[in-house]
Amino acid sequence: MAVTKTPTSPPSSLDTLLLEIRACTLCAPQLPHAPRPVLSASVESRVLIIGQAPGARVHASGVPWSDASGARLRTWLGVDDATFYDASKFALVPMGFCFPGRGASGDLPPRPECASRWHRELLAQMESVRLTLLIGQYAQRFGLGDAFGPTLTDTLLRGSKFGPRIMPLPHPSPRNIAWFKRNPWFEGEVLPALRERVAAALTYGARG
Repeated sequence: MAVTKTPTSPPSSLDTLLLEIRACTLCAPQLPHAPRPVLSASVESRVLIIGQAPGARVHASGVPWSDASGARLRTWLGVDDATFYDASKFALVPMGFCFPGRGASGDLPPRPECASRWHRELLAQMESVRLTLLIGQYAQRFGLGDAFGPTLTDTLLRGSKFGPRIMPLPHPSPRNIAWFKRNPWFEGEVLPALRERVAAALTYGARG
């Protein structure tokens, strides 16, 4: 499974920045393994997905969302693997670029150093983005600021108030199955709207 990279000549400032990020070792003393930043982006990306941090499988593969969570996410979006991994269509940018390791109840939170060092500069160069999906509370706190609600559910219920270009989503992890069962409105109401907005953003890009 390969991430499609749209070639540019000469390399853009974003290409140079991505090389710097992939060589980053800022968190090396805090990680239980060698750093391996995982992300994908292009100056042509139309949908930006901001997630949490790579899990163990993604760390091993080096491919964003190449796990069970990613499979469910692509089903939510209504896209196949080829479309999802086309960087001219989707930018895949986690809050923490490296797998943070495991804690007592699952993966540890994303390392905060990534966002403070890289994210503003990175996102500023992605001017073609038409829709940003904020997956999980860490991405939503970053993307929504004070508009993030007291709970994840509250934030999702107010999703339509954030405008047509930002959409909060729960994490598609199998660990959240109980939440999905308790909140059938997500599948019945949010997912159809999500697919419509993703399709519109990608169509906008195709028409340029």
